[in-house]
Amino acid sequence: MKSPVTGIIALVLLLLVAIVAYSSVFAVQQTEQALVVRFGRPVASVTDPGLHFKAPFIDTVIPVDRRILDLENPSQEVIASDQKRLVVDAFARYRIKNALRFYQSVGTVQAANLQLTTLLNAALRRVLGEVTFIEVVRDEREALMQRIRDQLDHEADGYGIQVVDVRIRRADLPEQNSQAVYQRMQTERQREAAEFRAQGGQKAQEIRANADREATVIEAEARSQAERTRGEGDAERNRLFAEAYSKDPDFFAFYRSMGAYEAGLKSSDTRFLLRPDSDFFRYFNNPSGKTAEGSAAPATSGATPAPSAAATSPSPKP
Repeated sequence: MKSPVTGIIALVLLLLVAIVAYSSVFAVQQTEQALVVRFGRPVASVTDPGLHFKAPFIDTVIPVDRRILDLENPSQEVIASDQKRLVVDAFARYRIKNALRFYQSVGTVQAANLQLTTLLNAALRRVLGEVTFIEVVRDEREALMQRIRDQLDHEADGYGIQVVDVRIRRADLPEQNSQAVYQRMQTERQREAAEFRAQGGQKAQEIRANADREATVIEAEARSQAERTRGEGDAERNRLFAEAYSKDPDFFAFYRSMGAYEAGLKSSDTRFLLRPDSDFFRYFNNPSGKTAEGSAAPATSGATPAPSAAATSPSPKP
């Protein structure tokens, strides 16, 4: 029969073996690497995931992240080569490629972030201080970020860190400078707009003056043509009247008198204060138009009289 002490000793030994076995094994995840430290001194760097062995009780395993880490850099003021002040907001991405060197140089991710922030700011000032504001904002931004990444990666290599990427999120003038630039741009655009409006007004005046001149010329030519046509018509009328008068002066005198009657004796309330034996009424006294002396009145006597105040104004009947 076994002694109870033997069972207890066996149980204790089994427990010690389990503790030693547990202390001799460690696991490395896919997203990390491990550094084995013995009495404060690194003895091994493990990068393969899985189970690994170490000396129990005297070795310590320090996990180190192998994923890509972000470094957020606070906004910094940088002076470009054209003496323009810029507010630059940048960030970087990095990963730990040498866990042993990383542990020996900085030790932790927080300390690495502080060190990389200092290096990133220095690289920003060196690179952006060699170019102009326009090159930073528009022309050479991609190439400048690549240069900053290369310099930062070269300096971070001594810490076991590989810089994957550096990006400039924003690069603008300070707020007070931005307002001044905006006001200057606004003033310049207003000046250009006023200049364009003045040019447009001048062009409109020129077009309007040309149109008025052409209208005046066309109107004068039309008036001249009308006067010429009217003169030709009057000449033709006078010629026809002269021919008619030369052929039959009596008939021409009668025709002119009838026209004068039609023009003077209208249906309106018109009164004539004339003597009955007036030459105007010779065709009323004698159908042949002969006067008392027996001769026909001249053709001009039958002309249409011009209306006058005495002839056209109403008067009481005699």
